[in-house]
This record gives sequence, C-alpha cells and structure tokens, in this order.
Amino acid sequence: MIANFGLDLERYWSALPPELPPDWPGGFWWHWLVFTIIIIAFVLGLVMGFIWLERRGMARMQARLGPNRVGPLGLLQPVADAIKVLLKEDIVPDKADKIVHWLAPVVAFAPVLMIFAVIPFQNGALLADLNIGILYVVAISSVSTLGIFMAGWASSNKYSLLAAMRDVAAVVSYEIPVVLALVGVVLLAGSLSLNEIVKAQQIPFILLQPLGFLLFFIGGSAEINRSPFDLLEADSELVAGFHTEFSGMKFAMFYLAEYAEALFLSAIIATLFLAGWRGPLLPPWLWFLIKIIGVFFVIIWIRTTVPRVRIDQLMALAWKFLFPLALINLIITAIQVLAWPEALPWAMIPVNIAIMATLVLLWSKLFKLGWGRVEV
Repeated sequence: MIANFGLDLERYWSALPPELPPDWPGGFWWHWLVFTIIIIAFVLGLVMGFIWLERRGMARMQARLGPNRVGPLGLLQPVADAIKVLLKEDIVPDKADKIVHWLAPVVAFAPVLMIFAVIPFQNGALLADLNIGILYVVAISSVSTLGIFMAGWASSNKYSLLAAMRDVAAVVSYEIPVVLALVGVVLLAGSLSLNEIVKAQQIPFILLQPLGFLLFFIGGSAEINRSPFDLLEADSELVAGFHTEFSGMKFAMFYLAEYAEALFLSAIIATLFLAGWRGPLLPPWLWFLIKIIGVFFVIIWIRTTVPRVRIDQLMALAWKFLFPLALINLIITAIQVLAWPEALPWAMIPVNIAIMATLVLLWSKLFKLGWGRVEV
C-alpha cells in the first residue's frame, strides 16, 4: 500500500500545468513591462502584508494586541506608517559623505527587486528564465550588503560602521554554506534554472534534502539579519545599527529592504525545497503564495521564541557547524545522484531524514558552540 501511495504521488507530481509561452503575454517588450509591474506590486504588496503579519503574529504569540486601530484588524497600519515616514525630515550628519549617504538605501533595496526577475510564479510565468538562475540569485543577493556597508561608512558614526562591518562578516561567513546547500539542489534537479528546478521536483526537495534545507534556512536567515542573528540592530550594543543616522524616506527604504529580503528568502525556499508553484486543485500562483507566507510565518515564530546570539556564536555557527555539515551533505547528495541517476526513490526520504538528525546531533556534541556561556 505504501508503494502504491508513492506511485500515486509521483504520478500527481509529474502532471505539470501547461507552460506559458516565453513571450507571455505577447511580445518581448510587453512581457518585460508587465512582469516588471507585477514584480514591483508583488514585492511592495507582500512587504506591507508581512509587516502587518509579523506585528500581529508576534503580538498573538506574546499575549498582546498588536496594531488594531487603523483599518479593520489594523490592516491599514503599514499604510499609516508609510505616510508618516514620508512626511519626516531627511536629516544628514554634517560630517557624513552625503553622496554615499544618499546612494546607500538605493543600493540596499534595488538588488532585492532584481532577484525576483528569475523566480517563477507558475510554469513559465517569470520575467527571465535564465539557465544560470541560481548563480544570478547568489550574485545579486550579495550586492545589498554593499549598501549596508556604504550606510555605515557614510554616516560618520563609529557604531554604525561597526554594525555594517558585522554584516559584511556575517555575509562572507554564511555565503559559503548557503551556496553549498544550493549545490545539492542543483545536483538533484540537473539545472540552474529556477523554473526547471520546480519542474524537476516530482518529490519536493525538502524530503530529499532535509539537511540542505536546514542549512539554507539558517544561513539565509543570518545573511538577511533576521532573529536570532539580527546583531545589526542590537540596540543594547549598537544603538540602531547601520541605519542610526538615517531618517525619513532613506530609513523607509532600509526598512523595506529588510522585509523584502525576508520575502526573497521565503520565495527561494518555496521554489527550491517546497516545489514552488506545484500543488493540487488551487491555481499554481496561489500555491506559491501560500508556501511563501508559510515560510515567513516560521521566520516570525523563530524571532518570537529564540534569543539573539552573540557575535562569537554567530561566527562559530557558520564555520564550526554549517560549513562542515554543508560539505558532508554535498558528498552524500553526490553519491545518491550517482547511485540513482534518474530519480531518487521514495525509500530515500526516511534515510535522508535520519542522516540529517544524526549529523545535527553528533556535530552539535562534537563542537561546542558556546551557547549560553559568557567568556570574560
């Protein structure tokens, strides 16, 4: 019966919705214009939704109300916040590098929008189906860090510069295990195109790559400075971090960039590990949206329950824990792909989950990361 269940599921996942033509909805320039508008509206709309969802979700988890005054259930609170911040005065420190101070928010926010050019909303529905989509995502996602460092440097504030340098250190450290986790997905799919990776997921890759998913989720959260890795905004140490000297619309762009990066991480996880737009009954784009919101809810849950780590713990987690496990996961995945070149059998799902649990437990005991220990 289990074997028949596996065959039925495989038959279901093999049934793909019809692919939209490359020039959808007609003509190259029309296609480019429509999808650019869709991406901007999608990012800005979901970012505002994420702000509301995080504030209401954290309030519910912490037994408080959250925003509930502006609009029904506080739905218009992000709009009110946006209007308020637009009306605030733009203050620039006297000794700041004014050109870099102005460019930093743009450099931090613009690359996040560019990433969504290669993310498929359904089969063939994307701005550019690049055959090197994963490499494009990895390259563009690192540019936002330059904007953060520019903000710290241009502020003429040593605390802002220190926070920016911490961000650079985190990105350099966590980029390696994150990319190694992505290589496992590429080996399974046999393609760097995000649309082809979704189409290759007859079995959702989170079942075949549970360790890769865990490594990518932790590493990605650290790269975008989400809790418990949000050292840039550790107010007890660094005031408000790299954006201390920013106000008005400039601060709003950093704020938008933070949530846009959370949206990007949720979308990439949904695409690479949760079969993207694939799902029964509902339209493909709706399945994709549901998976994105589900991943972001987990991010909120972690922020609400896990305390912030120290900088030494942040570095130790990357180099002592994530990096070695990413190498081991890559070797195991390569062996499995060589052993079953067509498609991994369903029997490998419990095996991979057991391997992940064993490696995580053993490595945690082998390398003490110093959680909860304060060194004097």
